[in-house]
Amino acid sequence: MNINEFIEKFVEAVEVEDASSVKPDTKFRELYEWSSLSTLSVIALADEEFGIELDPDSFRKAQTVEDIFNLCNA
Repeated sequence: MNINEFIEKFVEAVEVEDASSVKPDTKFRELYEWSSLSTLSVIALADEEFGIELDPDSFRKAQTVEDIFNLCNA
């Protein structure tokens, strides 16, 4: 999966209204739609699409959508 495909799935999981506003360098916690439920959705996305369990410490340190993508591909 490339970064653009990941962004599509991320936007769907977080339910971002303006998908075009999400880029690799988007600070996901600054998204209007971001909430604690979004965290769970992204964790589920990582599990379903990549078969991995995100490390909580690494996830807390992540700042951008690309950071999450990199964690999923580590």
